[in-house]
Amino acid sequence: MPMSKVLMRAAGFAVAAALLALSQTSHASTAESRLANGMRVVVKTDRRAPVVVAMVWYQVGSVDEVNGVTGVAHVLEHMMFKGTKTTKPGEFSRIVSAAGGRENAFTTRDTTSYFETLQSSQLELALKLEADRMNNLELLPEEFAKEIKVVMEERRWRTEDRPRSLVFEALMATALTAHPYRRPVIGWMSDLKNMTADDAVDFYRRWYAPNNALLVVVGDVEPTEVFALAEKHFGPIPARTLPVRKPQNEPVQRGERRVTIKAPAELPYVVMAFPVPPLRDAERDWEPYALDMLTAVLDGNEAARLNRTLVRGERVANSVGAGYDGISRGPGLFYLIAIPTRGRSAADVETGLRREMAKIIEEGVTDEELNRAKAQAVAAQVYQRDSMFFQAQQIGSLEMAGIPHTTIDVQLEKLRAVTPDQVRDVARKYFRDEALTIVELDPQPLPARRPVAPPEGMRHGR
Repeated sequence: MPMSKVLMRAAGFAVAAALLALSQTSHASTAESRLANGMRVVVKTDRRAPVVVAMVWYQVGSVDEVNGVTGVAHVLEHMMFKGTKTTKPGEFSRIVSAAGGRENAFTTRDTTSYFETLQSSQLELALKLEADRMNNLELLPEEFAKEIKVVMEERRWRTEDRPRSLVFEALMATALTAHPYRRPVIGWMSDLKNMTADDAVDFYRRWYAPNNALLVVVGDVEPTEVFALAEKHFGPIPARTLPVRKPQNEPVQRGERRVTIKAPAELPYVVMAFPVPPLRDAERDWEPYALDMLTAVLDGNEAARLNRTLVRGERVANSVGAGYDGISRGPGLFYLIAIPTRGRSAADVETGLRREMAKIIEEGVTDEELNRAKAQAVAAQVYQRDSMFFQAQQIGSLEMAGIPHTTIDVQLEKLRAVTPDQVRDVARKYFRDEALTIVELDPQPLPARRPVAPPEGMRHGR
């Protein structure tokens, strides 16, 4: 999860100090435990409502797949709702709904996560159901045959029929040559067409184990009670020997890479990407924090540089953006994105993006810009802590990337400590033409057709 998405929203610098003080007093500590089978449990008490969010995180995603079965992590996520030895297909969701709760799941490059939001009195129900499908999943061939069609239709709807999704898919496949992040989370269509239920069973047996899982519970609960429930339902599940993860380091890029995607669309679309370091050591690293502040300076609010110059000033772009993958198990990328206005070309917005980056490399950023970005980081952290789901997601995302969730406040302080010189230093170091990947959408005529509805059976989190 990009740190900028986790930590930043707009706010005035005048309230930053007050918000920071509030965050330091309102951020309740967490309690942790580890079961004998290796499963970790993190609990954060939040008494503001009689509600609880329970999330089971498996440290496995598309990064752990191999060629020929890409997309199997996401397919297995679908199948986790299709029945166990004690529940029928679809019964999991019906049970949670009958208890007044909501459930869903999502698969990323690094993780697969399942979650429920219920009244706190119903927490045991959620843990019982999650433990059941961790250990007793039944992948019925007839259910798999139906669900793989849903996933293939989802790929058509979310990727193949969406030109900008095709651009990002091509970007990852071009910017990375060795690392498995180059493969799409949903998988290549040819692999989905040839996938079998046995492929999903094999993936389940290799990775879905308590010693590869993290339970995060946030809400109106007592940690000791949660630990007891976790022991009751997950404790009897035996640990497994997990596959050895070998390093898959990306080789150094030695020249600019450029790809053009032709697809039906109204306007061109340009994405530029540079390899940059993700956060590894929350206390010692400084470059990831400087890159996050650079993201905010470029694209943190309506007055940020890219919008101010390319959209409102020169009117060369309809929209612009910047992003940074700062929290991940694999390599990081820094993105610059632009859609030109009618009558302007992809080359025009590329020139504008290059010019704005050159200004930062040569002149740096002002204290005012950086202070505004820091205010946004503080405000976002405080505002988002109002959400129990966000708190659980933040804890899980950090832990799955190997970063202790107990460093959340450390990260905030490190962001506040970033200097203008550090922002310019990371721009100078990483924004080099020989490391750049550019993917451009060349719009083709739009076909005359009605909007396509989402495939039946596709869940929101998938």
